[in-house]
Amino acid sequence: MTSNHWHDYALIDSGNQRKLERFGKYRFIRPEPQAMWSPRLDESEWKADGTFIASHSEADSGEGGGWKLQNDLPSEWLVTYQNLRFFARPTPFRHLGFFPEQAAHWNWCADAIKQRISRQPDTPPRILNLFAYSGVASLHAAAAGADVTHLDASKKAVAQAFENRDASDLQNAPIRFITDDAMRFVEREIRRGRRYDGIIMDPPKYGRGPKGEFWRIEEDMPALLKACRNLLSDNPLFMVLTIYAIRASSLVAHYAMAEAVNGLGGTITSGELAVQEETLKGQLAPRVVSQANFARWRAS
Repeated sequence: MTSNHWHDYALIDSGNQRKLERFGKYRFIRPEPQAMWSPRLDESEWKADGTFIASHSEADSGEGGGWKLQNDLPSEWLVTYQNLRFFARPTPFRHLGFFPEQAAHWNWCADAIKQRISRQPDTPPRILNLFAYSGVASLHAAAAGADVTHLDASKKAVAQAFENRDASDLQNAPIRFITDDAMRFVEREIRRGRRYDGIIMDPPKYGRGPKGEFWRIEEDMPALLKACRNLLSDNPLFMVLTIYAIRASSLVAHYAMAEAVNGLGGTITSGELAVQEETLKGQLAPRVVSQANFARWRAS
């Protein structure tokens, strides 16, 4: 599944286990192990403002490395998606502060939110965004009319979400920003009796909460999904799960989601979030590069 609504992002070319991308007006080369084919552009056209040089040591499983950046590249710059403005910036984790492939989720959630508001205009849907990072999904949902709770364990990530909120002129949007461990927060919300109409989850492979809580997706995701089921309102809209950086097929996300929403009816879709190459004149059909597995449930 891809999104064709981008203007400030493009996958220009891919191959030789790399991808050439554009974020705003700047071009970047990043490792892409799945691009096991040849680039379509000549090597002379693979010029970039930043290149991520991967480390292939056994200790970091090929996930380490660092950026080689041009001296005139700014530390951050604004990009747009539909009516949103937010910052792009090279991070130590290879990405640029947001994940372009997730735009397909943003639009899907916004569609569900707007449909609910058309039927119940006086009751904005309540959306919980877990592992919410720099907040673009939260901003998109709020712009669609939802009341959003944005949660991430990283104070730095939440600070970036504030910056993106201000860049999009959404200071008055109903977004509650929280720094906390996802599982602890969900358990507390259940005890408080709070409920949400939609839940978005983008858990990391592993991580730590603000009080040292340890997260490992293979061990902790099933319990979190089960807990999130107990957070859904009596008239829920959706649940979305995205999984990066684990060696598993999309069937894992599908069946985990199916177990979590068993008995609720509705529809589960699953597959791969991908980015699609630009169409090059005189070339074959554009290729797509898978970025993550996903499963999402929507009520009938």
